[in-house]
Amino acid sequence: MSKPSTASTAIQEPDQPRRRSVGRAIGVTLFSIVAGVVVIALIAAGFVVWTIQRSFPQLEGTVAVEGLGRDVQVQRDVLGVPTITASDTDDLFFAQGYVHAQDRFWEMDFRRHVTSGRLSELFGESQLPTDEFLRTLGWREVAAQEVEALDPVTASYYEAYAKGVNAYLADHDGPDASFEYAVLGLQNADYEIEPWTPEDSVAWLKAMAWDLRTNIEDETERAIIAADFTSEQIDELYPGYPFDRNPVIVPSMVREQPASTSASADPGIVSASVKWSEADGVIEAVSALIGDAGEGIGSNSWVVSGDLTESGMPLLANDPHLGAALPSVWHQVGLKCRAVTKSCPFDVSGFSFSGVPGVVIGHNERIAWGFTNLTTDVTDLYLEKIQGDDYWRDGQLVPLEQRTETIEVAGGDDVELRIRSTVNGPILSGLTDDFDAIAADPYTGTDGTIAEPTGAPPGDYAVSLKWTALTPGTAASAIFALNVAEGFDDFQAAAKLFDVPAQNLVYADVDGNIGYQTPGKLPIRGAGDGSMPQPGWDSAYAWQGFIPFDELPTSFNPPEGYIVTANNAIVPDAYPYLLTRDWDYGWRAARIVDLLQRKAAMGKLTADDMRDIQADNEFAMGKSLAAAYMDVTTGRQGPDAALDMLRSWDAQNSADSDAAAFANVLWDELVMDLFVNGREHAAPVTGQGRLFLVVGGLLDDPDSEWWTNSELGVSGQAEMLEYAANEAYDRLVALQGDNPSKWNWGSLHALALTSDTFGSSGIAPIEMLFNRGPYPVGGGSSVVDATGWQIGDGFETITVPSMRMVVDLSDFDASRWNHLTGTSGHTYHPNYVDQTPAWQRVELTPWPFTRAAVAAATTHTLTLVPAS
Repeated sequence: MSKPSTASTAIQEPDQPRRRSVGRAIGVTLFSIVAGVVVIALIAAGFVVWTIQRSFPQLEGTVAVEGLGRDVQVQRDVLGVPTITASDTDDLFFAQGYVHAQDRFWEMDFRRHVTSGRLSELFGESQLPTDEFLRTLGWREVAAQEVEALDPVTASYYEAYAKGVNAYLADHDGPDASFEYAVLGLQNADYEIEPWTPEDSVAWLKAMAWDLRTNIEDETERAIIAADFTSEQIDELYPGYPFDRNPVIVPSMVREQPASTSASADPGIVSASVKWSEADGVIEAVSALIGDAGEGIGSNSWVVSGDLTESGMPLLANDPHLGAALPSVWHQVGLKCRAVTKSCPFDVSGFSFSGVPGVVIGHNERIAWGFTNLTTDVTDLYLEKIQGDDYWRDGQLVPLEQRTETIEVAGGDDVELRIRSTVNGPILSGLTDDFDAIAADPYTGTDGTIAEPTGAPPGDYAVSLKWTALTPGTAASAIFALNVAEGFDDFQAAAKLFDVPAQNLVYADVDGNIGYQTPGKLPIRGAGDGSMPQPGWDSAYAWQGFIPFDELPTSFNPPEGYIVTANNAIVPDAYPYLLTRDWDYGWRAARIVDLLQRKAAMGKLTADDMRDIQADNEFAMGKSLAAAYMDVTTGRQGPDAALDMLRSWDAQNSADSDAAAFANVLWDELVMDLFVNGREHAAPVTGQGRLFLVVGGLLDDPDSEWWTNSELGVSGQAEMLEYAANEAYDRLVALQGDNPSKWNWGSLHALALTSDTFGSSGIAPIEMLFNRGPYPVGGGSSVVDATGWQIGDGFETITVPSMRMVVDLSDFDASRWNHLTGTSGHTYHPNYVDQTPAWQRVELTPWPFTRAAVAAATTHTLTLVPAS
């Protein structure tokens, strides 16, 4: 679906391209040709170099800071990764706020303008549509309610963090805080940085939740195409999860864990009140998987027990797949209390979000954890019937909830925004074309059918959004509960708090246990299944509550010796609650399981094996295409030579592979010819995991009507395959020349690292200052190394494994990590993109954790001392 861009660096949805509209609009509105000439002149004078470097953080020596209680040590390694050591939690999170502001304050400031719907204050009237959409969602208001409800201890962490940020800002304003403020001053010279607040931190978790909201795009697509396709065609385009061939995360329920999670605890599975059995032959079928593999954005995580490892202790791997961003969404950090006590319990290291205290993914001295998106359906669209200032509900007119907000506009007049809501949520039609289209030509999903609404009361149609993140939750507390968890019981208690966004959580501990928990606030639906907009005027379609935590899927020391999550189905169909109709289709999960089984059959697993799996480039759909084209010829020398190359290819999407370039162009061409090119009514081509299953089914059904496209002059499967091969060859020749030895997937699929603000300004000298690349990369959609691209929209990498980590529970100092760009958000800083080459090669770097290892890796030490 299309939506006003949040212009954020947050997690992206399956197969959705990063939106560039905000950046382009900034370029149009913010700068004139004169401004561009000014910047060029400044560059020529050397002034820009000085201005850039003045905001680089101090890394050595001593800084006196107001608000600290005792000295804090900040040790950094060659990658700029800080380890912060303090005597109490107030000083620890104060220092984390200070360090985040040192490294990433522009990113933090930009993010809080996103989450509060205040981009127009920065960039002018071009951002009004974005602000109107975000104000209507009301992230900031929900965040304020969550902060108000925090327990005193957690509230103190957020308050200390905010004080640390503000302590840095007290001595660093404008260009001294970040070079971006110098560029911003060309147009918005009156902008002043505001103090940081706990609400600014918590609101960012709402942005993360939005980008992990799962199926709203699929729901919108189905609603829009309902007028042009039959229910049978829509079911064919959106098939169910292939339980018979791809794995589920929790094949059998484990709820009653031993009270102790020590090494002596019974690792067996214990039955619970909710239980089911594994679908027949799922694991066995994985190794025989020969094709139809695909994926969108998501994440991989898996954990392996010591029974299968060389060290005899667990290994945990995680690589969240997010939108490509510069700087990366992650900021690596270690947080240590000088003496770990009940009052100061932190000894944790991992990946944080700049602007948010604590560690989101990582490990402490006893446990490690990883995240992947749960992909459960936590959003529903409702059709509403509006009359004036009222809406219909169960046969009666009910007053709309209404509020008015003022949007300040840099360089322009303030704009008044009226926000209307029903009991289901805020009304979004009037804000986006897609929701307007649904209101103009409404279809609903009722009892599994798709039809025009019947029995609707009088009035105008509107579309509202029901979403778990629009009511206050407890995720702001969950981060710290994970950071100090000592065993599986603590881990589950933390997971219970992690209500929004819903994530798969994998677990390992130093006692040798592995585990999994589904957290989240997962709705129990009424009459509908949430796959299409539902009648908002009938309370029978309202949510009936949430699945009790004790009935959510969990696993502890399963007999297989591993747990794999890759956005695939969590449970078999026998689970008593509907979680979603729109899982990722499990191709990555199947490949990971297959690789684990193969490697385990050859010997004990190591951290190197985990890294090798993260780097796996097998494009399983390429195998299916090679099989489909086994006997196809075109009569043209070039295309036929390319098809010969395809048939002898190893199916690895390596960056230097000529066959991979042709295979991916062929895949794109075939999908577009089947569903879009020449069609009066184009079918959606988002979600490559879905398309792999759809097209795989068509390859087995040569009589399907989809193989005929009269506008292309194609009738039947054989003609379509030949047509696509010819078109793919011609496209690749136009892109990379007619010498196949010079074709390569890496440059075709290259990653351009683009700053989400000024890097998309449309003015070359300014973009040059902030952007980097392009970087040739392998991988792609449908492979474990998930560098995603969008069907029908070019082959450039738009989604990436944003970080990779392998945690070794036998020796935390033997763990490894890496992320997309670097620790610093300051352009031209040595740590701006210094991790990108290693990321490009899927190389992980050492991850020091113990005090001795951190000391050995330290290249710079900064001591923060109380100003008094």
